Amino acid sequence: MAGGRSIWPWLAVAGLVAAFLAVGHGHGDHDADARSTAPHSTAAPTTSAPTRSATPDPTRSATPDPNDPAQFAGPVVTYARQAGVHAQLLMAILYNESYKPHDPAFERAWQKSKPDAAFGIANMHRAAFDDTKRGRPFANRSWEELPDHPDLAIQAAAWYLHDLQAQLPAHRTGAYTTDQLLALGYNTGTGNMRLFAEGTSPGSQARSYLDTLRGNWSKAAQALK
Repeated sequence: MAGGRSIWPWLAVAGLVAAFLAVGHGHGDHDADARSTAPHSTAAPTTSAPTRSATPDPTRSATPDPNDPAQFAGPVVTYARQAGVHAQLLMAILYNESYKPHDPAFERAWQKSKPDAAFGIANMHRAAFDDTKRGRPFANRSWEELPDHPDLAIQAAAWYLHDLQAQLPAHRTGAYTTDQLLALGYNTGTGNMRLFAEGTSPGSQARSYLDTLRGNWSKAAQALK
């Protein structure tokens, strides 16, 4: 998560968020009620309806996962190119950050109990977003918009990676590639990224984030095809 990250204790607030979402997603119930009270035809059918096979159609695609970053391949390519970073890195980071359900109501419910929570599909903290947007095409946008605007979240993440890249030391003694260092910077912050580039060993959380990135690397490439 941009600006430093810790794993959220989701189970501890599952009941709170579930209750919030039950209220927040009540829209559309009137349509369901209208369907249930609509009059049924009393005319008898002249022929029996053919029996429909219960076998699923193999040509029909399954419902896409709303939390799958692959659906944002277009904006990832566009904003990565504009920011001068690798699209595969940006996509892999979105996969890393997809551990959290990116439902706007969910995120806002959580933020009420944890004001320093990150927002959007790239899990960006307010301070990181505000620093990144200065002088950029989205300078007039606000951090509060991120849950509702995935394109903005991707754009901000791309430019944050650009800014991290500009702060990498010219001479590195560590064993990590530029992309790996940028991912570590995205997860732990600029200062730690520079230390890792100079040979400091990452802690367990940073190593776990990098392992997850490696696991998502080929998935990210596939999503961009």
